[in-house]
Amino acid sequence: MSIAMPIAFSTWTVLLNNFVVERASFTGVEIGILQSLREVPGFLAFTTVFVLLILKEQTFAVIALALLGAGVALAGFFPTAIGLYLTTVLMSTGFHYFEVLKQSLALQWYSKEEAPQAFGKLISVGAVTSLAVYAILWVMLAPLGIDYVWLFLLAGGICCALAVFMRIGFPEFGGEHKQKQTLVLKKRYWLFYALQFFSGARRQIFMVFAAFLMVEKFGYSAAQVTTLFLINYVFNWLFAERIGGLIGRIGERKALTIEYTGLIVVFTAYAFVENPYVGAALYVIDHMFFALAIAIKTYFQKIASPEDIASTAGVSFTINHIAAVVIPAALGLVWVVSHSAVFLVGTGFAICSLLLSQNIPARPVEGNEVVWGYVSR
Repeated sequence: MSIAMPIAFSTWTVLLNNFVVERASFTGVEIGILQSLREVPGFLAFTTVFVLLILKEQTFAVIALALLGAGVALAGFFPTAIGLYLTTVLMSTGFHYFEVLKQSLALQWYSKEEAPQAFGKLISVGAVTSLAVYAILWVMLAPLGIDYVWLFLLAGGICCALAVFMRIGFPEFGGEHKQKQTLVLKKRYWLFYALQFFSGARRQIFMVFAAFLMVEKFGYSAAQVTTLFLINYVFNWLFAERIGGLIGRIGERKALTIEYTGLIVVFTAYAFVENPYVGAALYVIDHMFFALAIAIKTYFQKIASPEDIASTAGVSFTINHIAAVVIPAALGLVWVVSHSAVFLVGTGFAICSLLLSQNIPARPVEGNEVVWGYVSR
């Protein structure tokens, strides 16, 4: 699963900005609307628990991968605003349901001791896959000049084919604890919810506007953007598993403190960068902090009741995407007036996350969820 997803999603991500600018004449307004629509399925991720009344988690995950592949495969055939909005929603529905189920299954299948490094290993597997995808895309875009339509179709088709293979070729793997099939929203998880909210808000600024800055302001080509992604995924391939191990040693609070302090510096620098090479360096540094976000997942695993994991995974994705639905469209309007203001908003989100992370106990467990505020007793 960790191989199939990035084949489709990485292709869509790296081609999107150039495709919408070159073929659909998008501005910051249209890309903001598209990215807001992309996050609507993430906002509705809490509905995962209702689908699980009918489907097993593993089966649902494979179906979600097939939807992701279908949306990517169709994207190149509809180079209009409406067409891109529709294929994006289809792709995103599969992507977000899959991410919820991947997190839920991983938290159930891995022990608390092995989870940080295991999550890092999953990131490494995805990074190696993305590296292969980006290398192939670079060859197809630059020397061969293959049209976007065929690149989208190939990547999406492979993802769908792998989903069929996984459905047929693998047995059902059971979890140790039966999962609740109702919505779970508990006061003692409040810090986890807050960290997820600001993580989603901050992530949107990177996903939407940092990449768009490279294309619109600095004129990067699709091949050059692909090169940046290649650098990012080389880092994940080499270091994500080690970062997971580091989180296991130093704890979630210290790991998140490092991440958010670095992001404050990066977002502030984005606001004032004028040199395209410095902008590219910031883009790479920004991405390097992503692996540290494993700490939010492992913090939840340590404080959660085991039977809450599947339902809370869906709820947390919805919370993560509350701001994500609004921010791209709202900041797309701000983007037209001031690029700097958009990234300074990101600095503010990072500061909020840093303050919240200081409330994680040195040894979080059920009954010791926070340093101050509501805890279960």
